Amino acid sequence: MGKIICRLLLGFLCSAAFMGCGRTEKTTPENTRPQKVELVVWGAEEDRELMNRIIQSFQEHYQGQADFEIIFEVQGESQCKDVLLGGLEDGADVFTFADDQLTALAAAGALDPIENANEIKDRNLSSTVEAATVNNQLYAYPLTADNGYFLYYNKQYITEEQARTLDGILEAAAESGKLFTMDWSSAWYVYSFFGNTGLQVGLNDDGITNYCTWNGTDGDIRGADVARAMLRIAGSSGFASCTDEEFLKGVKDGTVIAGVSGVWNSVAVEEAWGEYAGAAKLPTYTCNGSQVQMASFSGCKLIGVNAYSAHPEWAARLAEWITNEENQRLRFEMRGQGPSNIAVADSAEIRQSPAIAALLEQSEFSQLQRIGGKFWDPVSKFGNNMAAGNPSNQNLQEQLNEMAEGVSAR
Repeated sequence: MGKIICRLLLGFLCSAAFMGCGRTEKTTPENTRPQKVELVVWGAEEDRELMNRIIQSFQEHYQGQADFEIIFEVQGESQCKDVLLGGLEDGADVFTFADDQLTALAAAGALDPIENANEIKDRNLSSTVEAATVNNQLYAYPLTADNGYFLYYNKQYITEEQARTLDGILEAAAESGKLFTMDWSSAWYVYSFFGNTGLQVGLNDDGITNYCTWNGTDGDIRGADVARAMLRIAGSSGFASCTDEEFLKGVKDGTVIAGVSGVWNSVAVEEAWGEYAGAAKLPTYTCNGSQVQMASFSGCKLIGVNAYSAHPEWAARLAEWITNEENQRLRFEMRGQGPSNIAVADSAEIRQSPAIAALLEQSEFSQLQRIGGKFWDPVSKFGNNMAAGNPSNQNLQEQLNEMAEGVSAR
């Protein structure tokens, strides 16, 4: 009897051991929620509607892959670098900025090289890829190719032939009692007269200071020749040095029939001049007895991804989404901005835009704006004095020397 009880007890213990050691618990997966992704995007006030629409389409495209909270905040593109470098960890994850800020942002560690650089390069115009590159590394996503200037003219007063030379434009303006305008208080525009003369300005190897030979006394065209040419232009009754805002005001009230500006004014100019709205590359101007093609600074807008973003992969996806073909086409439709995307730039819609076509024509005579901060004030001072007709009668070579020294200052 004792043996029977012993066997039963042993069997029970074995069964318990088998059940305890051999059993696998059934587990039910937790209800995992998508990752919370919070991103801040910086852009211009004028882009608010467009960017919110792009952000919405991004969230719809990636629906379910993350729990998005993406906020658009207004931040002027021209001040983006300064604001961002004031506190990188507090800055936007994705931001729009002008290409001349790229070198400083990359040097400060605000941007990391783009991983799929070859794909981005293949989609965009070479000039915009160059603008987004530092030391052969792509640091930003090209967005536009339209940060430059060209000639607007009213076909009711100025023929296509006259629009090819500044002499022709000024003659037509004077005869009609109207004006051709250009902002000589802005060094950005004053570059036009020096850019194709053989006189040079640009960044030194330190990436901060400039070299400048605009006061040159050798060569076919000397600095003084350019200064005298500007004084002749300023002396025409058909010329006025006006800011961009004043140019547009004159277009609307009928006092201005031609001027140098950019695509940001294309819609307003077309509304004011209607069927007479014309656009072309910058004209030639008379300098030392020759016709010299006016030059221009070129540039573009870029999209950057903050190297300190808490969600760098999603920030990069959003930056690429903002700059893809579909959204660059939408940007042109809503904002009239010239695309960097090759497919969009080659589209029929772009070819039918007089302003974009003129900008592309001018691109042959333009160069990327790569200038240190000491460039602006000395050139602005010189331009203002030429526009005023050199009222102090200061020697032109002295003024050119002062300007070049100021631009090249350490």
